[in-house]
Amino acid sequence: MLMHSRGAAGRPPHSDTPHEPALVLNNLQTLSGGAASKNRLPGRLPRGMAAFGIVAALLLSRPSVVVAEGNAGGETGAEFRVSLGQRQLFLDDHGIAKVENLERAMHPPVKRGAVIRPSFPVETSLQTRSAPAWDPGEKVFKLWLIVSRPGNGSGTGYVESVDGLHWTKPVLRQKEANGSLENNLVTVDPKREWPANAMENVVRDPDDPDPSRRYKGLGHCFDREPMVSPDGVHWKLLDVPKLPSSDESNLSYDPQTRMFIAMLKCAGPHGRSHALSTSQDFEHWTKPELTLHADDLDQEIAREKIKARFADRSLQQPSYNIPESYNADVYNMAVFRYEGLYIGLPAMFYQTGKVPKDWPGFDDPRIPPEMVKAYRESGDWSGFHEVQLACSRDLRNWKRLGDRKPFIGCSPLGGGAYDLACVLPPSFPVVRDDQLWFYYTGGMNYGLVRNKGVDSDTFAVCLAILRRDGFISLDADEKEGALLTEPFTMPGGALFVNVDASNGEIAAEVLDDEGKVVAVSAPLKGDQLRGALRWQSGDIADVKGRVVSIRFKLRNAAFYSYWFAEN
Repeated sequence: MLMHSRGAAGRPPHSDTPHEPALVLNNLQTLSGGAASKNRLPGRLPRGMAAFGIVAALLLSRPSVVVAEGNAGGETGAEFRVSLGQRQLFLDDHGIAKVENLERAMHPPVKRGAVIRPSFPVETSLQTRSAPAWDPGEKVFKLWLIVSRPGNGSGTGYVESVDGLHWTKPVLRQKEANGSLENNLVTVDPKREWPANAMENVVRDPDDPDPSRRYKGLGHCFDREPMVSPDGVHWKLLDVPKLPSSDESNLSYDPQTRMFIAMLKCAGPHGRSHALSTSQDFEHWTKPELTLHADDLDQEIAREKIKARFADRSLQQPSYNIPESYNADVYNMAVFRYEGLYIGLPAMFYQTGKVPKDWPGFDDPRIPPEMVKAYRESGDWSGFHEVQLACSRDLRNWKRLGDRKPFIGCSPLGGGAYDLACVLPPSFPVVRDDQLWFYYTGGMNYGLVRNKGVDSDTFAVCLAILRRDGFISLDADEKEGALLTEPFTMPGGALFVNVDASNGEIAAEVLDDEGKVVAVSAPLKGDQLRGALRWQSGDIADVKGRVVSIRFKLRNAAFYSYWFAEN
């Protein structure tokens, strides 16, 4: 966790030897992410072998993911099923039998700037490790912030919005800060101070029959304390064991399996890593399993990326450039269910230099004495963050996407942006009609080592917007490309596509289990977020309940997803 004016007594907030949870390390396998996104997709694979092909290729490369045997919500290589209303994306090869003349492309979301800024000088920085939760009763979005304030005021802030753009900070009178209750701090116990008064992650659970447990959160900066609330404002601790974690974590809720997913910061081969723990009732949690950590390829990428950053004066320059200490690790890891798979947003930290213990900046009188003591013992680090994109079918086997390029990267200098050096992910995006809204943390510097001093307006909550399903597309140019799905049982309904065919078109053919074409659609043109295909010959209504495949043909188009739904 990045805190500007306060930290945990006796330990540096950015230590690369974090408190390590008890890990399940028996029966481990090692998989490699390799070059996560191929320029050209593979040709025909034997039926049912699409997912296996990914695993086999990964095993031939460098290890990047340590996984434990078992299943936490999905099956790698499971039979391809298409359910009514569930969108089929192309982040991996699941459900794909053959492709021709198509290339995968990753699409970063478009940044909209800071939407929640600190009220300087009352607040010196704002961060979040949650996502806005829509309360249908109150008709507002609710969000929980990690707040730094001058003096003894760090903790959790609560904000609301009716539109997701304009946010208010209601006065809650729960926790005194700087001699006043006139603030928006929320706490489970007003006697608690930092780090015990931190509320790291919050989700809304619409399925719990007990309305007093509608909101669920993980509290405390070190080792997470499960807590519940009826409204996201008034909280009580659950009498359950803590979840072992260092100073970063993420939490999401999978409504399809009614499972809570916690990613907990722990130690790994190259520094910061993340362990998985899940729960069906928010009280009994699985033992954390080391799930994602940096590998040797990350270190190679880091060396080149750091050199390029120091050579590019349009980017914020880290305070220290010490090549022998260059390193990459996974600072934070968001995981969420999206349609039929899990998507991960690993925040990679690129360390550019370790700050020596005798750094003169530690003498700044604004740094609390307990932090000075910790830094004198351990020093600190300079560097920058980027958020990558990954996917999984079972929460344990992760594939990095986009050749490990940034999904959300740092902004250049000169535009007034906050996210010049730190980009940390939200727990999950908010679905707004045909868009995905990512509320992420943007910071101008990393840690105490910064160009603008210790206490200043340097961290805020920023917004980036992505086309719905827009993570990865299959692209065709002037030469026609094609995608043939694996066989599946036709669920019925109309066939919809999410495609940008502004300068081209897409069409579909339905094949029966013997490969015979039984229906052909008319070409669809334009930028279609939910385009319905119309049938020139045959009709998919005639093959409802039968095993079929679909061959999509496209030209000059980017194909994001398809699904079946009632008209």
